Formats: sequence, C-alpha cells, structure tokens
Amino acid sequence: MIPVTKTFLPPLSEYQKYLEKIWQSGWLTNNGQFVKRLEKKLKKYLGVKYIFFVTNGTIALQIAIKSLGLPKNSEIITTPFSYVATTSSIIWEGYKPVFVDIDPDTLTLNPEFIEKAITRKTKVILPTHVFGFPCNIEKIKKIAKKYNLKIIYDGAHTFGAKYKGKALTSYGDISILSFHTTKIFHTVEGGAIITNDKKIADKISFLRNFGHNGLYDYFGLGINGKNSELHAAMGLANLKYIKKNIENRRKICNHYNQLLFKNDQNLIKPKLLPGAELNYSYYPVIFPSEIQLLKTLSKLNQSDIYPRRYFYPSLSNLPYIKDQKMPISENIASRILCLPLYYRLKKKEINNIYSIIKQSF
Repeated sequence: MIPVTKTFLPPLSEYQKYLEKIWQSGWLTNNGQFVKRLEKKLKKYLGVKYIFFVTNGTIALQIAIKSLGLPKNSEIITTPFSYVATTSSIIWEGYKPVFVDIDPDTLTLNPEFIEKAITRKTKVILPTHVFGFPCNIEKIKKIAKKYNLKIIYDGAHTFGAKYKGKALTSYGDISILSFHTTKIFHTVEGGAIITNDKKIADKISFLRNFGHNGLYDYFGLGINGKNSELHAAMGLANLKYIKKNIENRRKICNHYNQLLFKNDQNLIKPKLLPGAELNYSYYPVIFPSEIQLLKTLSKLNQSDIYPRRYFYPSLSNLPYIKDQKMPISENIASRILCLPLYYRLKKKEINNIYSIIKQSF
C-alpha cells in the first residue's frame, strides 16, 4: 500500500537515549529539560525571538487568538482553503470567521479581496501558508497596517520553508506550527506558537499554563497547552534529520515534476511566489475537473495507492458556516489532490503512480 504520507521516524536507539534520561530524572512534563532544549533549538533554527512548544497546532491557534485580547463580536478575516482547525479555532474562541476567497494560482488568501471584507468589527487577518506556499506577505502587511489589524499566520505546513531568506514563521504578529505526525517535522503530537513581540510572548506564556503566576497566583485565565518530555524528545531526535528529509523530498518532487509536467498539460501546480523556498511537505496537483479527479483517484485506489483530497471540502461549505460562498476556493477544493510524498517513497513507486494517472485521462 502507498498512502499519502508515512511518518518519518529517527533511529529507535537515538530516541531511546532520550527516554533513558527521562526515566532517570522522573520529570515527564511541566517544562522539563527537553522541552526547554527543543524550544531553544527551534528558536535558533527558525531565527525567531519567542517560541512556545504546545500540545498541538489547534491549541496553538486558539492561544494565539486568545493572546490578542479581542473584544466580543470581533471578526477575523481568514481563508476558506485550509484545514478545518483554521476556522474552528476562531469559532471556538467566540469570534466570527469572515472568509476572503483565494488566489487561484497560489491557493492562499487573495489580498485583493481583503479590504472589501473589512468592517469596524474586523480585528485580525488569519491567512494560511497553504502546503508551505507563502501568502502575499507584503500586501497583507500593508493592509493590516492601514487598518490597524493584527496578523496571525497559520503556518502549520511551513516548517523549513522560507521567504526572502527568512523562515515563514518569522512573519506576522504571531505564527503557529503543527508538529503532528503527518508533518515534515513532528513530535508525534505537538505544535508551536511563535512571535517576536515580547508583550504577546508574555501573555502566551501564562495562557499556555493555566494562567499561573508562580504556584499560587494567577495572571488571568489560562488553559493547559503544555507538551511533554516524551514529545519533546521525539522532536529533538527528529530535528537533526530535517535537512536530509527536506532534500530527499525535494528530489521526489522533482521526479514527479519531470513525469507529470514535462510534456503533459493535464494537471496544474500551485505557483510559488518569487523569493520563496519550499519545504516540500506536500505534492498538490489540480485536475481539469472533479470528474477527472474522481476517475483518477478510483484507479489509484484500485492499485492500493491512496492520495488525499487536501483540502476538501472548502471551509465555506462547513455545516456551521452560513452564507459565505467562495467560488474560487470551492472550485479548487473540488479539483485538487495531494499525491503520495514521504521520505522512503521510491522512484519506481512514483513511476507507477504517474503511469496510472496518465492512463486515467
């Protein structure tokens, strides 16, 4: 079977060395040595001032939103083309997601549509760097500055991706990462909140830990967003392989490119903005129609090959979203498929995937 992804795992012996130290210390959670070490290494790798290792990317989004102290009934402009957590986190925190349609080339939030969606209730722009393809950072920043809005970037897919020489997570007021096991860098379950703003960082630090100010006092309302030493250890064991992992995935993507786009024009790839560097976390392709996608998907499944329809359906079609039709997002969501991509995917397997896709047209 060839799934859409397989988890990268470090050598078991390397992970066991961390486990032995955890067993010796007896310290399993509550900001232990490996959590601190992982945060330090990630700050250096990403080139950011403050980073908080949390339980998952969804909690990261929720805490990021909460840290801004928004008034009740605030609106957050966001993308309809992302994983459901981008939207559900906004609603969970009691705010209204206001969708702005996407750029059909980059698949990210289209800044040309943002200003029309701004009202007196708008407080935040929350775009997603979809599949590690960066948003139009300069235009979004300009709009945010003009209307005095904060920017939270959902960078769940972006670990290792760059824009103009800097990690994608270094942009915006806050960025978040997911370290879920399906991600290019993972801690089994986990995520991170990133900011270069000290005031925001101070608030995130107590929001993540029940609102504590020492043992017996509280700064304010908080939640349990902490992650464990066991998860941090997996991150530390994985981090040393990230460069090798990205390079291997780049080669796989290049092989797909040679097969799928050298001669055939049946499929379309998202476009990368100038100055961007991919982390090759996904391999999305857009079909000419949903009928053709379903036909191809069926033939691949018959051969035990299981790509995935990321991101389908468009979030504008969620049952708890009313009257926000996004024609571009809905059209792209119906026609996009992420092909298998993982560290140990072999050329002969890619060749077979290509052969089946070609035969399906």
